[in-house]
Amino acid sequence: MGNYDDIINLPHHESAKHPRMSAVDRAAQFSSFAALTGHEAAIAETARLTDTRPVLDESRKAELNDRLQIVLEHISLKPETAITYFVPDAKKAGGSYHQTIGTVKKFNEAGHTIIMENGTVIPINDILEIESSVFGYLEKD
Repeated sequence: MGNYDDIINLPHHESAKHPRMSAVDRAAQFSSFAALTGHEAAIAETARLTDTRPVLDESRKAELNDRLQIVLEHISLKPETAITYFVPDAKKAGGSYHQTIGTVKKFNEAGHTIIMENGTVIPINDILEIESSVFGYLEKD
């Protein structure tokens, strides 16, 4: 005689208090779940690439300073100016390059920043390139 012969043919127990669970609900309780909440986001953040901050030599800094001075001297002409600058990443080392094209509104001497008409604030030390229509006017003179 087997170990379960005394119960093998008994009817399945039905609870009087709890209704029978549907097959869909029963399957859902065994479905996968996110055991490591946020893990995929952490992996994506780690995989996100950033650029390294460039180190400008003194001659490049002087050239950018000269270009900026020319733009500021002709600010009343409202020349279209394209400024490429580095934006440090808030979460990891490095950052990214951004470019804004528009009109320079003013130079904030205390904060060492350029303020564009569109509201973009650019720290002077993060500027990598300055192109402006005013440079073309000066070459014609």
